[in-house]
Amino acid sequence: MAEPLLAIDRMSLEYSTPRGWLKALDDVSLAIDKGTALGLVGESGSGKSSVVMALLGLLDAGARLHARRVAFGGEDLLSRAAALRGRRIGVVFQDSAAVLNPALTIGRLVTEPLRVHLRLTPVEARARALALLDEMGIARPVQMMEAYPHQLSGGMKQRVVIATALATEPDLLLLDEPTTALDVTVEAQILDLLDRLRERHGLSMLLVSHNLGIVDRLCDRVAVLYAGRVVENGATATVLDHPRHPYTKGLMAALPRPEVVQSVHLSPIPGGLPDLTVPETGCNFRPRCPFATSGCEQPQFLLGTGHQTRCHRLDDVGDLAWRVAEPAPLRQRPEGETRPLLQANGLRRRFATGGLFSRPFTRVDTGVLAVDDVSISIGAGEIVGLVGESGCGKTTLGRLLLRLVAADDGTLYFDGEDIPGTPAPTFRRRAQIVLQNPDTALNPRQIVGTILRRPLQHFGLERDAAEIERLLGIVRLPASYAARYPHQLSGGEKQRVGIARDADTLFLPA
Repeated sequence: MAEPLLAIDRMSLEYSTPRGWLKALDDVSLAIDKGTALGLVGESGSGKSSVVMALLGLLDAGARLHARRVAFGGEDLLSRAAALRGRRIGVVFQDSAAVLNPALTIGRLVTEPLRVHLRLTPVEARARALALLDEMGIARPVQMMEAYPHQLSGGMKQRVVIATALATEPDLLLLDEPTTALDVTVEAQILDLLDRLRERHGLSMLLVSHNLGIVDRLCDRVAVLYAGRVVENGATATVLDHPRHPYTKGLMAALPRPEVVQSVHLSPIPGGLPDLTVPETGCNFRPRCPFATSGCEQPQFLLGTGHQTRCHRLDDVGDLAWRVAEPAPLRQRPEGETRPLLQANGLRRRFATGGLFSRPFTRVDTGVLAVDDVSISIGAGEIVGLVGESGCGKTTLGRLLLRLVAADDGTLYFDGEDIPGTPAPTFRRRAQIVLQNPDTALNPRQIVGTILRRPLQHFGLERDAAEIERLLGIVRLPASYAARYPHQLSGGEKQRVGIARDADTLFLPA
């Protein structure tokens, strides 16, 4: 058989923490053949992004990486990562807002790898960049080349990042949650584009994603990672249609399916990830596993050939279904309640276009009409979904409803009171926002405990350390995370901290 393009043999990774060495990866072995795609799935904190950072050679000084062998195209990747990334290995990170330099235009960002790695002239690089932006489905690519990242929606920023990664036509593309910020139409377009690139150029991919539907759509094989260990590995259709490891069964049971009737209850996996500063010699999923029994405390090994599973009870539990919990009763709205909690009428907001020096030369600045005469009503205890393509005004409307952006026209009422342009602190406490990008929402210089405590102090709701622990528990994070900084968390863990921080004042009495 031909040598895989990427071969990882028993790679382990440890991070230094105040509580000791944290084992993020434990003897991980993976392989990607040329022109194929491997999906890497698992819940937040399982080590998926650590695999990507290790392959890119971007681990910080407080990390220890060991591997029997990590080869890319026959070369030692651990020693050659700096020379290979950007040219032969492209990467798309999860948070586009943190990746794009806010001081550079989109044109400068997309042409930079073309000029650095391919030595194209400025004219050649610009022509190639325009073609890339058009391939990504970005409207008005010529005007977009002059825009800055903050002028783009989250979905458009992510498309720019993908265009930058594909600019040098790499052999291997590492995708770390690449479609998180994309709407379904653009997501489908990007997946079709990646498929075409595989056929045309033999592009290989490692796709890190929590979206099992995307993995099923794009990947030939899938590896399931739990707390740093590969627990199941095989052909995508086999693993997703017939999961054999209890953890994979739990993931599939927690997957929302639009085609399934709403009466079917999603069953989350109870508990949380183990403390990785105290490595478990036996099955580290044992405390959460409904099939655990004697023998699970012993070391476990991947069993099988094409479809591998790390479970000594494989013959007993491989064909069993995940135990679905009884659904909680639906919360009923009190009878007679008619007044909405929030009522917005005729909201409108236009943003000016062009820079400071362009406006004097423009006779009429029509700008961008982001929200046009929108009215919305939300009752107490009601959940309203707001959907639409990237850039259609969803985020702007949300900011208008919270008075974070001034409206050009329209009225806003909350709990029967007229909310002025500068609302009272009571409104700020009762109406919160969970932002899309946790990297830009969390202060990188503060530990999680301080981040959660600040809004409580601001609204005079100061509580002791037990309250911080309770807030972390609500979003299913260990109490020890209070001492961590945001960069020490995975993308999903950072988002959970953001939810706890932005909603913590709602969990407490006035």
